[in-house]
Amino acid sequence: MKTSIATTLTPKHHYTFFPPQHQFSVGKRTSYLFLPLFPPEFIYNNIFCFFSHYTVAMARNSEKAQSMLFRFRAAQAADLGILDIGRTRRPKAITSVTSIPVCEKWRGQVLKEISRKVSRIQDQSLSDYQIRDLNDEINKAMREKWMWEVQIRNLGGPNYTRGGGRVYDDYGREIPGGGKGYRYFGRAKELPGVKEMFEAAAKKQSRRSKEEDTDGGGRVVDISRRHVDATYFGYGLDEEDGTLLEYESQKEKEALENMLKRGEDEAADGWAPLPGDAGDGVEWRLPTLEEVQEELVDRRRRRLLDKIL
Repeated sequence: MKTSIATTLTPKHHYTFFPPQHQFSVGKRTSYLFLPLFPPEFIYNNIFCFFSHYTVAMARNSEKAQSMLFRFRAAQAADLGILDIGRTRRPKAITSVTSIPVCEKWRGQVLKEISRKVSRIQDQSLSDYQIRDLNDEINKAMREKWMWEVQIRNLGGPNYTRGGGRVYDDYGREIPGGGKGYRYFGRAKELPGVKEMFEAAAKKQSRRSKEEDTDGGGRVVDISRRHVDATYFGYGLDEEDGTLLEYESQKEKEALENMLKRGEDEAADGWAPLPGDAGDGVEWRLPTLEEVQEELVDRRRRRLLDKIL
């Protein structure tokens, strides 16, 4: 008959067979066990003794979490704005959070969830029901992200809504889900009913663009959408019929008559000659940087004096 070591060994023999790694100073003295030092038969016959030691060691974390010092440190960290997101549940009442760093941390956690779920929705092994549920979760997270951004803006922090709040997946690709309304991500665009909806919207958009191209409508349309040829860019056949050449020869004749009438040194009405072309011996010289800055300062000074006077 085999005898259990838990009933026969004294504390002195216990620490002989179970060399401690480290000991606790509160409660019972418990040690971590070196299992590789014992044969399997010894561990099997004394399994109750082994589990009793590990049960006490595992219960230490929950006991420590309920201690007065631990709760005092947690309250002190909350007052200082230090928040451990991994151990704290995200609040549902977003307006109740009045600290900008805490709001930014929760927003960052929501962004990570969106990125992870968008990468997961690309999985080919997911069923249609799982894709629909996952797409609903992503849209819900997008709305929550927008609410955190609004709260940060109301508290005086950076305005993330102005830039659209770009979200990126695990591969660094931008997630086009920053707009309003219900959005479809990844394989959700290929679901039955959703794919037909996107195809109908694309046909409607192409039909509308064709109508704008035909009637004009006073709208600005991209050149690439128009059926333009070389004539649109000035490479037409107007030089072959002689109309353009006749117009250019007429303008050259008028310019020659004006030059003969006024002279080469006289400028036309509304034009001022350059310093090097006036014939006064003054050469054209570019101003230096100091001269330009001095001129700008003088202009601003005169403008301010005009406003005061």
